[in-house]
Amino acid sequence: MIGYVTLGTKDLARGAVFYDALAAELETPRMMEMDEFIAWGKMDGPAGIGLTKPYDGKEPSVGNGVMVALQARDKDQVHRLYDLALANGGTCEGEPGPRGDGGFYAAYFRDPDGNKLNAFCMVAS
Repeated sequence: MIGYVTLGTKDLARGAVFYDALAAELETPRMMEMDEFIAWGKMDGPAGIGLTKPYDGKEPSVGNGVMVALQARDKDQVHRLYDLALANGGTCEGEPGPRGDGGFYAAYFRDPDGNKLNAFCMVAS
């Protein structure tokens, strides 16, 4: 149902470094690029992610309760995505580990603009 999610940024070049690192780990290339917008994804693939300066020219803001979840192959990739996020200007919102009893394994982090993301996978309980 979801084709892509777009997040706002103050600094597209800085944000591109952050998302290029995560996208490379997920083997997801840039699929569209314009002056104020970059999108990562695969044609006819799963949902992608876009990064843009707000079109109204105002400052971007972070939605309270809004989060983008990046599906990882396994726990090792959850850890790599978390490490890449922090190495590229992200901040920790929850170290990698199990959440609850249902096999949900995740790490939480924010991009350089404060947008919240997680990397997750489902593991056998």
